[in-house]
Amino acid sequence: MSTTVGTRDFLLPDLGEGLSEAEIVEWRVAIGDVVTVDQSVVEVETAKAVVDVPCPYAGRVVALHGAPGEVRPVGQPLITIAPVDGAGGDEPAGHATYREEERAGSGNVLIGYGTGHGGSGRRRRRPRLALAPDAATGSPAAGGPGPASVPGPVATAVPADTSTPTDVTGPAADGRPAASGPRPAVAALVISPIVRRLARERGVDLTAVHGTGPGGVIRRADVEAAVAAPAPRLAAVPAQPAPAAHVGLADGDVVIPLTGIRKAIADKLSRSRREIPEVTIWVDVDATGLLATRAAINAATPDAPVSILALLARICLSGLRRYPQLNAHVDTEGQRIVQSAGVHLGIAAQTDRGLLVPVLRDAQRLTTRELAAELAATTAAARAGTLAPARLTGGTFTLNNYGVFGVDGSTPIINHPEAALLGVGRIVDKPWVVDGQLAVRKVTQLSLTFDHRVCDGGVAGGFLRHVADCVEQPALLVANV
Repeated sequence: MSTTVGTRDFLLPDLGEGLSEAEIVEWRVAIGDVVTVDQSVVEVETAKAVVDVPCPYAGRVVALHGAPGEVRPVGQPLITIAPVDGAGGDEPAGHATYREEERAGSGNVLIGYGTGHGGSGRRRRRPRLALAPDAATGSPAAGGPGPASVPGPVATAVPADTSTPTDVTGPAADGRPAASGPRPAVAALVISPIVRRLARERGVDLTAVHGTGPGGVIRRADVEAAVAAPAPRLAAVPAQPAPAAHVGLADGDVVIPLTGIRKAIADKLSRSRREIPEVTIWVDVDATGLLATRAAINAATPDAPVSILALLARICLSGLRRYPQLNAHVDTEGQRIVQSAGVHLGIAAQTDRGLLVPVLRDAQRLTTRELAAELAATTAAARAGTLAPARLTGGTFTLNNYGVFGVDGSTPIINHPEAALLGVGRIVDKPWVVDGQLAVRKVTQLSLTFDHRVCDGGVAGGFLRHVADCVEQPALLVANV
């Protein structure tokens, strides 16, 4: 599907299970750069991670399909590469315009470039940058860019969109007369459907927004600035009733789009709550012995420290070996319960991008020290956003240490489609009865949330009690390791 003879389009690849799109974070290359096979060309953010995407082709970059902040669907062009030995010929139509914008230092790589004099046969198949032209002459609308020979965004017809009438000025895209009433002299320049959609969702009139991109292009940041600005910049679409979702906004309200990681979290947890009949049970435990065990291990080998989380993971693995019913998921379509052969342990990690659950595959094969090392490396990579998407899926049981937030207990939502999640609260000094005497001990609360379809209270209670006993008496682990 190359756009010019000799060029090749690299399509956005499948970045992991269940991912259908990715947002461009930063281009690693620019128009005119020469790239090698497997060179990283762009950093993208999916609903699960930030990843660098390597290009399988070598050659000269002639087109970048998408600007930072734009969402691209899997399977659509990402970058166009031409053979290096063909780079000395005439540039394809629109490259001069494209490079002029690059030299302007906008930092905003446009897509759907082209020129008005290039002829219909030289247009890109999927133009995205849009300026409403005069329907009869094809010339730019009043107030738009000058002749087609002047560098700047290309004037191409705006697709008809009945849900956003303010996106079209002058005659409609299908040739019908425009609706009566006052119209601004300058059409709204939009760079991608995501900007148009964002404006529609926020109730922003694009014709009233000042674009900061090249040639007055409206970018996502401009729409967000319009939302944050006081009236009249933030306005409902003319002649349309305000959507129910927008009713109630007042000055000072902050509107946060439910996209990316937050949308993925919302979708997954909502599905979990809809589908899984979950039950939470809990118990207070004396963790004094567990802390003493950790101190003894680390004193013996200070160069390879073991964390409390690693010991808790080891205890969970022991419990799942005894109660495999919780290391499972429900196959609703097949009407069956599937118990996993290996324990793919998920570790809930709070990051700047939201709550992630990286997975340690076949964790039962790791020693306690290996668990500690893997946990440290995995959570660090999750917070840095460098984990591959595959590392964020496929878990069979999750361990959630919410005690790091200074809270004692929780009734967490199961990480769908898993069947159980163990939560651990903070460890604090509390009065505790030891051998009939009141003493101050290190106490924590353990909570187990489980899918009641995979087991009943006896199994869940047995697992939690086993975990609690191992926390209080770590020597019990020796019999199960």
